[in-house]
Amino acid sequence: MTLLSKAMTLFPFLHGILIFISLFCFAKEPSACTVLFIIGAIYLFPLISFRVMGLFFPIKEGKSDLAKDKYSPWWGGHQIQLLFYVVPQFEAFLRVIPGGYSLWLRLWGSKVGKAVYWTPNVEIDDRSMVEIGNYVLFGHKVELISHVVGGKKGNFSLYSKNIVIGEGTFVGAGSRLGPGAEIEAGCFLPVLSDIYVDEYIPKKHDLKYKHPRWPIKKKEDYIP
Repeated sequence: MTLLSKAMTLFPFLHGILIFISLFCFAKEPSACTVLFIIGAIYLFPLISFRVMGLFFPIKEGKSDLAKDKYSPWWGGHQIQLLFYVVPQFEAFLRVIPGGYSLWLRLWGSKVGKAVYWTPNVEIDDRSMVEIGNYVLFGHKVELISHVVGGKKGNFSLYSKNIVIGEGTFVGAGSRLGPGAEIEAGCFLPVLSDIYVDEYIPKKHDLKYKHPRWPIKKKEDYIP
């Protein structure tokens, strides 16, 4: 792990300290300025930090070796986003604001269409790595995870790739989508659907199983 990687592990702590200071300032002197300070501390500080990091260390799709003595942009981005995993209520608030969460993801670098409906308990682990079409509806506790880490004996490798969800798709409650998952426009995914790494789900998929597993591994393998 590089020195910069070690330094990035301090980011969640600094983020938390900044939020605490903003709340203290508001409690001491409530005003529009201190309210803006709180909003900036919670949302703008990590967002701007992530965008600045991306100018020098852009996150790239594909495989990488986390064990090498080389800075991992994904690792840095993960640390910047860490407090949102610890306190999911920060983003749950954005999901009840019409268009608020979609705008939030776009600011991180994702592509999100119009009129996307988010339930408050949707979880996105990589906010810059999703591509979502118009009129997509997400059910309760859906998870979008655009990375997977594997390996053994301290030699860890990373695979990260954008999740792509086509226009007009319904993603059922409790579904989990892995890195590289691609859902064709107009799909209806039942509850508790697990879409694995690089799986392609066409509109005419098999719905007869309670916990469906589709045999299609890649989009190019699909024959309508």
